[in-house]
Amino acid sequence: MAANESRVTRNDAESRYELWLGDTMVGRAEFERHDSGTAFTHTVVDDEYSGQGLGSVLAKGALDDAVARDEIIVPHCPFIQAYLKRHHEYDAHVAWPTPKHERK
Repeated sequence: MAANESRVTRNDAESRYELWLGDTMVGRAEFERHDSGTAFTHTVVDDEYSGQGLGSVLAKGALDDAVARDEIIVPHCPFIQAYLKRHHEYDAHVAWPTPKHERK
């Protein structure tokens, strides 16, 4: 299946965005909700689906949804940070974490 046959859904019960190809979940972007916004903590695409641009599909779907919900994006996840540094259309919605608030 190609990236254009994928879908990203928000699973609040599991605190993650899920990337689906058909009936198979192939990736997730985990988050934590805070008063200050949505903190993205970890993003992963299953190894067998890596290298197909699906991580970017997942990031875009998750970030677009956060923006549509008028949430502030707090990127702790290195993948989400790298994506945001290449996609400045999200700049107005991002609160970069300060070093003392960086997750370990």
